[in-house]
Formats: sequence, C-alpha cells, structure tokens
Amino acid sequence: MSNTTAANDAKFGLSKLRRSPLTLLVHFSVMVIVVLWTLPTAGLFISSFRDKDQLALSGWWTSLTASQQNLVERTDDPSKQVKQGNNYVLSGQLLVDGKPSTISAFGFSSREPTRYLPGEVAEMNGGGTLTVEENGEYKMTSLEPFKGSRGKRIFYTAVVAPKFGLANYEEVLTAEGIGRSFINSLTVTIPATIIPILIAAYAAYALSWMKMPGRNLLIALVVGLLVVPLQMSLIPLLRLYNDIGAFFGVGAKTYLGIWLAHTGFGLPLAIYLLRNYISSLPREIIESAKVDGATDFEIFMRIVLPLSFPALASFGIFQFLWVWNDLLVATVFLGTGEEHMVLTARLRELLGSRGGNWEILTASAFVSIAVPLAVFFALQRYLVRGLLSGSVK
Repeated sequence: MSNTTAANDAKFGLSKLRRSPLTLLVHFSVMVIVVLWTLPTAGLFISSFRDKDQLALSGWWTSLTASQQNLVERTDDPSKQVKQGNNYVLSGQLLVDGKPSTISAFGFSSREPTRYLPGEVAEMNGGGTLTVEENGEYKMTSLEPFKGSRGKRIFYTAVVAPKFGLANYEEVLTAEGIGRSFINSLTVTIPATIIPILIAAYAAYALSWMKMPGRNLLIALVVGLLVVPLQMSLIPLLRLYNDIGAFFGVGAKTYLGIWLAHTGFGLPLAIYLLRNYISSLPREIIESAKVDGATDFEIFMRIVLPLSFPALASFGIFQFLWVWNDLLVATVFLGTGEEHMVLTARLRELLGSRGGNWEILTASAFVSIAVPLAVFFALQRYLVRGLLSGSVK
C-alpha cells in the first residue's frame, strides 16, 4: 500500500516538473501582456505632470533626466549699461529657473537661435557685439548707447532639469464650462446605464424561463444585433427620433434622445449576457417557486434578480464605460451647444483645432477616466463572475 502511494506521489511530482515549463511560459506571457498594457498608461500619467515645453520636445521616458531646451531671455535694463573706453557695455547672467546652467549655443535672432557657440563673438545688426559664455554670462558692447525701456532678446540652448507640477491639471479643471460638462456626462451616463439593465433583465428572464412561440428566433435575432455597427444605425435612428419628436412636439437635442439611443445600442449585449447567466440558475429553484404558487414576476423580483447581481454589475461596468467615454453619439444627439456639451466634447474643445496641446491631452485623459475607474474598482469583483457564469453547464 505504501509502495503504491509512493509511486503515485512520484508520478505526481514528475507531472508537476513536466508542467512547470508551460506554467512559466504562461506566467511570462501574462507578464508581457501586463507590461504592454501598463507602459502606455504609465507614460500618459507621467506626461500629465511634466512641463509643457519639455513635453513637446522629449518623450516621457526621458522625464527624469536633464535635457537641452531652446529658451529666450532679455538682457538687463539698458539703464544698467556702463561705459568702458569708447564702448557701452551691458552684461549679466542667463539663468534657467533662477539657477545658472550650461549653455551650448546662442543667437540674437529667432531665425537663427543656435548660430553661435559659447565664447564666440556675434556681430549684431546695427553694430555692436554679443558674447555668451558657457556658464551663461553674457556681454553686449556697442559704440552707441543702448536705448529703449527693455533689454535685448537673447536666444540660447541650455541644459534644463526635469520639471513636474500640477499646472496641466489646473488648466483643465479650471477651464470654463468643465463643471457643467461633468454634470452633463453624469446626466447622460447614469440613466443610459440603468435603463438598458432594467429592460434587458426582464427580457433575459423571459427568454430563459418563459415558454413562448419563436423564442429561439428572438435569441438568434439578439445575437445577430451584436454585430451591427453603431455607425450604420446612427443616421436612420436620428431621423426616426426627429420625426417622432416633431410629431409629439419634442425638441431634437434632449437627454431623452441620447438615453434611448444608448439603450438601443446596449440592449443586445445586455440581453445576451444576462440571458446566459439567468438560464444557468438551478432549475429546481424556479420550479419550487412555481409549485409554491409564485408568479413569474415574483420569481423574477425575489429570486432571479438578487441572484443575477454579478451579471448586472458586469454589464453595468461595460455600459458605464462606453457611455461615459462616448463622443460620437453625444455629438449627434446633443450637439455641441454649451448647455448640453458632455465632458469628452469639452476636453476636445480644449485641445484646439490642431490638437497640439499635448499637456492638455495628457491631463484631460486622467480627468476623464477618474469616474470610470472608481466605478470599475467598486464593481470589479463581480466582473469575472458575471462574464463566466453561464458559459459552462
């Protein structure tokens, strides 16, 4: 008996050794996927705190190292000039963030900001010379007195230490209308998440436990609607809504329209997901309730609905994310007016017509995902349970 046990233990240990390379490969693959998904998000997060000038010149992976940057600074006020022999001299120190830095090139024209190397003598227009040393000390000389109320501009390239701050977030959060757009997004997202869940839950129970003619055909129709592109149905849906709204005297740009649109787009997946879950519930529970005289509505409200919370939560996460991050449907059904502009549309307006404000883009990305992240972490424990339940009988 002991020999048989020892042999079985040896076989089990050998099988574990044989599976270990595959296990390591699986763990390595998961790690690679996690890194590939995490790196872009980490880069976006780091970039959201960087100085906008440095962000435009270098990637986030260089954010912790000093970099060369083209800068411009004015000399001291001409009133501080001194006369040395026949020349008038104006001297001083070029500072980067209030500290001396290493200068690698300089110039006196914006067209050629890096024409001269430190220590070279630059012949300025209208006479006079300019010299900038490597440590940032400059000296301007001229036979004529320097005039004007402001100093001359000096363009130079210097080594700049990495700079971080909350200026990008302040610009986004203090933008005009951002608070109103945040409320508009909540006004759109919360009902557009709850309404399809309520409708889909009733439909899923009916398709799972109620006998009706054509039930299988309805299930096939729901599955077929999953592959219909949203973009194909936008224009026909909008025309139908406008016609109905004109008939009942309801304006086109209302929240009701976008609630119905998101409900229609989300129902196929909601019904499919909830139907798979509800149909996997033990048949004995449903039959016992019917034997006790419970109606379908009572069975649904008191038994099925509480047991289906994981599936409801998992779909709620997806629907909330889709609606919150939506821009296309909101633009079509609500327009771009100040009164109904959602958060994604507002952040798009902040980027400008050319989309060159990278600092706004990075900060606004994390401002917009703050609420979805909170919803996801609050309900994530139900996500896997809701998606997998019903997939295996």
